[in-house]
Amino acid sequence: MSGLLIAKKHYYNNMKKLIAIIFTLIFFSTNMSFAEGDMWDHFGDQNVYGQTPVSDEEFDKALESKMKKRKKRDKNIPKGEEFHQSNETQFIKEAEKELPVLCVPANLAAEGNKILPVGHYQVIGEKKNGKPVLKFYQAHFLIAEVPAVETQDDFNQETVHFVKILDNGEKQVKIIFGSLDFNAYTIVNIAE
Repeated sequence: MSGLLIAKKHYYNNMKKLIAIIFTLIFFSTNMSFAEGDMWDHFGDQNVYGQTPVSDEEFDKALESKMKKRKKRDKNIPKGEEFHQSNETQFIKEAEKELPVLCVPANLAAEGNKILPVGHYQVIGEKKNGKPVLKFYQAHFLIAEVPAVETQDDFNQETVHFVKILDNGEKQVKIIFGSLDFNAYTIVNIAE
């Protein structure tokens, strides 16, 4: 029985040492600092970046000086005039360069017995001899050209530049197109 008591006593002593080591590690691993006064007191004349600390009064004076210079500069700007180009205008110009893509779900009968096969097409709207036409491209190749009717209707679209295909009965589809230049639509027969 005495061997069991010695083992238990040895076990408890080891556990006490282990707990003491854990608490010591926890205490020293936390960055506890006991500061007195202002935080700048511990940095001396320069901080980590080589800058010298400034007092609140010096900071306020510098800020006031900058504000006076800004007020003088703002007085010279005429009121009611805009000097910067709007981001919206730039966005619209960039959107115009990106051609809208139309997914054609069925073969369509284009002008001159041409077939516009099922596929995806980039669509450009142009005016030829004063009349609008829609040109369908795939990989920079003109596949078909279809005459269109110019309209003031924006077809309740959220964007300025758009192209969509709509049902127009069992044997026809309506293709609507919009750009900065004009809005148009065309009705095309479904090829048989």
